Amino acid sequence: MSQATHLTSRKVAESQSEMTELVLPNDTNTLGNLLGGRLLHFIDLVAALAAFRHARSHVVTASMEHIDFIGPVHVGDVVILKSSVNRAFNTSMEIGVKVWVENAIAATSRHVASAYLTFVAVDANGRRVPVPAVEPETAKEIRRYEDAGRRREQRKVEAERKRAIVSA
Repeated sequence: MSQATHLTSRKVAESQSEMTELVLPNDTNTLGNLLGGRLLHFIDLVAALAAFRHARSHVVTASMEHIDFIGPVHVGDVVILKSSVNRAFNTSMEIGVKVWVENAIAATSRHVASAYLTFVAVDANGRRVPVPAVEPETAKEIRRYEDAGRRREQRKVEAERKRAIVSA
C-alpha cells in the first residue's frame, strides 16, 4: 500500500486561497498596463498557497501549463487572485487560478486571466512526498476535478511525443 493511501483526503475549500494586490506604476509597462511577468508572479504565489495548504508540505512549481490573458490591468486597479486545488495525484497537484480586476472608483470588476499550474510536494531535502486526495463537493469542483484528469492525460501524450522526437 502506498503512503498516499494513508493520507486523509481534503475538501477543495480547505485550501482555497485569495490574494489582493494594488497595481502601482512600477508594476506596469509604458502604457500603464500590468506587466505580464508581474501577473505571472502573483499567479505563482497564490497557487503556491493553495498547494501548500493542501499538501501541508513544502511545494515547488513544476509547470505553468496554461495562461489566458483575457484583458488588460491598469495602474490603480485592484487585482484579486483566487486559487484552488483542482486535483491531486500521487505527489503533484493541479492548481487553478482566476484573476479578477476591481476598479474601486468605478465599482466594477472583470475577469482578466486564468491559469493552470502543477505543483509537487517535497520534503526538506527536496524529495517528492505523497499528497492527500481532493474531495470535490460542488458541481463546479467536480467538473474541474474531471477536467484536470483530462489535462494530465494530454500532458502525458505530449511528453511521450517530445521523447519520441528527441530519441529519433
